[in-house]
Amino acid sequence: MRRFLGYGGLLTAGVLTMGLLTPDTATAEQSGTTAPCRISVGSVTAAGDHRMQTFTATAPVTKVTDKVVAKGVYAPGQARISSQLRYGMGEGSELHIGNAVLGSILYNVSYRTPAGGGALLEKYLTRIGPGWQNYRSYDLTGFGLRDTAWSLNNNGNMERRTIETVEGRQYYHYDGVLGNFPYTKGIAQISQTATYDTFLMSRSDGKLTTVRFSAVRGKPLRTEVKPVRTSTWQVFETLVAAPCGKGSILLGIDRDTGNGYLYSVGHANGLATTVQGLGKVPATFKDPVYFRWAAFGDPLLAGD
Repeated sequence: MRRFLGYGGLLTAGVLTMGLLTPDTATAEQSGTTAPCRISVGSVTAAGDHRMQTFTATAPVTKVTDKVVAKGVYAPGQARISSQLRYGMGEGSELHIGNAVLGSILYNVSYRTPAGGGALLEKYLTRIGPGWQNYRSYDLTGFGLRDTAWSLNNNGNMERRTIETVEGRQYYHYDGVLGNFPYTKGIAQISQTATYDTFLMSRSDGKLTTVRFSAVRGKPLRTEVKPVRTSTWQVFETLVAAPCGKGSILLGIDRDTGNGYLYSVGHANGLATTVQGLGKVPATFKDPVYFRWAAFGDPLLAGD
């Protein structure tokens, strides 16, 4: 069996990029049928396990899943930041791939479990590079053959890196930086296209904004910022989003209380964007690190 790497790496059958892992077709939950949308929230526990909690976007919010996907993925207390993790079946087992900052070093993370999670059957932590002790968020995205990493520094700089895969090896090219984001508290991606990626950001001044970043390799990094709401969003230090048709399902986590609140967010349109509160989530969020779980077949983010 060939070693499998993460985004853009080998998944036994050949090279798959982040963009190719998500088809353009919507699932039944996002296609206008009666089934509500769902969000699968991942976390790294204090023990270093990977956990999944899935919630339905109903009012009141319904918890569908709460399970440990894999135990001992990291050493206790080692993980600081995680990208979204993608998962799906392959060769009779379930694959899980993503990136994580462990201490000050960025790693590619890939492992296998039985279907539905369980004991680790195979695990690789591939070192990407050091110097990540001053970052507050990191995520991976893509569209088609484009793979991009976005990282927010503690100094408020958003950095773009383009990921290139050559013969199964990944190369991260530093490809632009923009400042002016020191007030960001929570951040979650809501849209991915051929030319730009869009994030929702909660800010310390209470605003909720969309921030669209240009994503074409080698082109100047430009941004477009629009307010969505002007107050009360400073309580959410962590945001997690999932696609729901042309909009998004958004979880805001108040790390001080451990409470989470779910929102249905329409297609981004500045202050005219629909934001419907669905209520408090029936769960407590006290794990050190949170991220989004995304299945290989999930639709693309299309919230902007």
